[in-house]
Amino acid sequence: MEWARFAQQMASMARDLLAQPSVGATLERITDSAIDLVEGCDAAGILVLHGAKVQTLAPTDKLVIESDRLQERLKEGPCFDAARIKEGERVFRIPDFTVEQPHWPSYARRAHRLGVGSMMGFLLYTEDEDFGALNLYSGKPGAFTEASELAGWLLASHAAVAFSSARSHAQMEHAVATRHVIGEAMGILMGSHNLTEDQAFDVLRRYSQEQNVKLREVAQLVCERGSPS
Repeated sequence: MEWARFAQQMASMARDLLAQPSVGATLERITDSAIDLVEGCDAAGILVLHGAKVQTLAPTDKLVIESDRLQERLKEGPCFDAARIKEGERVFRIPDFTVEQPHWPSYARRAHRLGVGSMMGFLLYTEDEDFGALNLYSGKPGAFTEASELAGWLLASHAAVAFSSARSHAQMEHAVATRHVIGEAMGILMGSHNLTEDQAFDVLRRYSQEQNVKLREVAQLVCERGSPS
């Protein structure tokens, strides 16, 4: 690997990640970058665990989805373990799926039949939170080298920061939009029912609690219909 050229590519990728317009676009750029920058990588995806349920984000190939579903069904596998956030175990690597894998025997046999030859998994994390695992696949045994692992780790480090930034930005935009909708709904109620600001908000809050509907959705109904019901 030409490290000077790789460093330039990584720097360009890092800037590009932060310039993406949405969380989804950021994740797609991460997995596309894995194929471009990590030697031996044929497919990539991000696995997120919700309890025992697996969510696959930005897969570049159906093999990624099939592998994640297999790990979810078996409750074992390197990506499954990487996403569990085990202290000190930030990287998982299976060099060769044609040989017995003592850690994940059932998964390894079935994954090989899916066409997986070798794979790596990297925990996506910052100092404050963990996001899941970036998983890289090759159809060939022995495709990933020490240089591939280092490249994947660097990519995952940049990716975690970009993912965190994109998600925070999206959450902030959502919060601003929510406040705007609630404010607009309160104004409608205040004008149509001669309510104070506190009374109008209380109407929205009570309906939200009684009907088990999110406050934003109640406010949206008021904006569309003039009342929550």
